[in-house]
Amino acid sequence: MIKKLHIPFLEIIHENNDYIVVNKTAGLISEKSPFEDCSVEDQVFNHILKKKPKPYIGVIHRLDRVTSGVLVFAKKKSILVAFNTLFSSRKVQKTYLAIVKKKPEKNKGNLMNFLVKNTLEKRSEVFQSKSKDSLEASLSYKVIGKNNFGYLLEVKPKTGRFHQIRVQLAHIGLPIIGDEKYGSNKDYIPLSICLHAWKLTYQDAESKNIKTFEAPPPKNAFWTFK
Repeated sequence: MIKKLHIPFLEIIHENNDYIVVNKTAGLISEKSPFEDCSVEDQVFNHILKKKPKPYIGVIHRLDRVTSGVLVFAKKKSILVAFNTLFSSRKVQKTYLAIVKKKPEKNKGNLMNFLVKNTLEKRSEVFQSKSKDSLEASLSYKVIGKNNFGYLLEVKPKTGRFHQIRVQLAHIGLPIIGDEKYGSNKDYIPLSICLHAWKLTYQDAESKNIKTFEAPPPKNAFWTFK
């Protein structure tokens, strides 16, 4: 018997026979786990279960628990493989929104660092030079807004490293609001930080059309910008 969980609201951005795109709620993990009562994968499974008795759910990519935004799940194995190929060949562009308390020295810039994942502490650390354990991480950012809480940055990672945006911004003195792990002293919503996966863009293999999925930011005062 399939166990039905108490599933929070699922915000669907787009759905077809091949995949489903959702706006992940911060506080939930992306992939189901025996240690969690609910994940976004559980949400999607229960949604599709209403129409199909034995849904296939393929986890294409993930977001940190504390991050909200665009998340795509495959409904077919072949679609999972196709998206995995796009991601591994870096043909998917993610665009994030981040709110930082301090004003950046420059309104836009590029960051490149060598990161080492500290598995024990579940964090990344910046190293000044390349080592056998480090991975190169690069991103671009620009300031696109300001309010009473801080500055809104548009961030485009060029690589997909663990906690990349969080640690790279913190390294230049701009920890994301709410991100205590990387030095923020500004309170935010529990199990959340001011980091949102805003857009996901890729080229469709068959039609060659550029597709973009966009997730509205959280609805609270921190995310209100003129």
